[in-house]
Amino acid sequence: MPSTAVDHTDTKGAFARKASKHRHFISKDDPEGTYLPEAGRYHLHIALACPWACGILSMLYLKGLEDVISYSIVHPTWGKTKPDDALDPHYGWVYRQPGDEPMINPLGHGSFECDDLLKPDSVTNAKSVREVYELCGDDVGPYTTPLLYDKKTNSIVNNESTEIMKMLNFEFNDGLAKKPDFTLFPVDQGGKLQDLNDSMIYPKINNGVYRCGFAKSQLAYDKAVTELFDSLEIVEEMLGKQRYLGGNTFTWLDLRLFMTMVRFDPVYVTYFKTNKKRITDYPNLLGFVRDVYSNEDVKKTISMDHIKTHYFTSHPVFNTFGIIPAYDGPDLEVPSGRENM
Repeated sequence: MPSTAVDHTDTKGAFARKASKHRHFISKDDPEGTYLPEAGRYHLHIALACPWACGILSMLYLKGLEDVISYSIVHPTWGKTKPDDALDPHYGWVYRQPGDEPMINPLGHGSFECDDLLKPDSVTNAKSVREVYELCGDDVGPYTTPLLYDKKTNSIVNNESTEIMKMLNFEFNDGLAKKPDFTLFPVDQGGKLQDLNDSMIYPKINNGVYRCGFAKSQLAYDKAVTELFDSLEIVEEMLGKQRYLGGNTFTWLDLRLFMTMVRFDPVYVTYFKTNKKRITDYPNLLGFVRDVYSNEDVKKTISMDHIKTHYFTSHPVFNTFGIIPAYDGPDLEVPSGRENM
């Protein structure tokens, strides 16, 4: 049966994210390879609500690749991906045109507008991200974003966000990226950042909020929420001594942390029950979020409307009537002052 990324829990009720399975690579160093860096060849499927996909769109702008790689943006509310099949229960990312009739949540409640940020898939004309996967031979899923699609071979290149980020960072620098010298992967910090990601940032924070929100047992929730807030205390202390996770240089790991933190107060505190503290209660983390948000290439990928609408309207088991809370989180336009650290 088709699945989503949030369908999976283990026998103890703990959320266990399913690994991405499309893992091909664009490479400029393999002239005989299937996927070469070429302008106009690749297309990204993006959900602005999704922290992983939103990070990829930021990376696209940070490298100046928005005229090299096209992209489409889904509606934030999950819709029925096989609307003509009454027996197919799957809901997921769907495409709509700006100005289309508002969407409703999976139980038929609410009215969620089709705003001007939506960009339908003009490459395959698919009506859902699921349809793109199925066109490429994947009829199981999960049908996640980001999804990197190759127009030349009509195939999926990759749906693992960290690997896509590395490809955008390294593989389009020879005459394609407007900012070829910009990097989020400094060589001198590679091992340090990867270790920090693998031991704490990804499992206990990025994925940790989902482990809290989608836990199906008290034991699983208690473990996840304890690890999450223990980790936030560590990061708060780190960011009191240095501007970024690795020191004075903005990296991929900062972008990944930011994408979780910017969603924390307006969504996760309520929706995922991560309510021991807010980011507003951590002065250094709050300053970090404001600092990263001040980067225009990052800021223009953040839509609090899409973020809140997705989470609060797509999973009716948590929010039957699709009511979207009022709070948008702290004011991110306040200067952080961290550039002086």
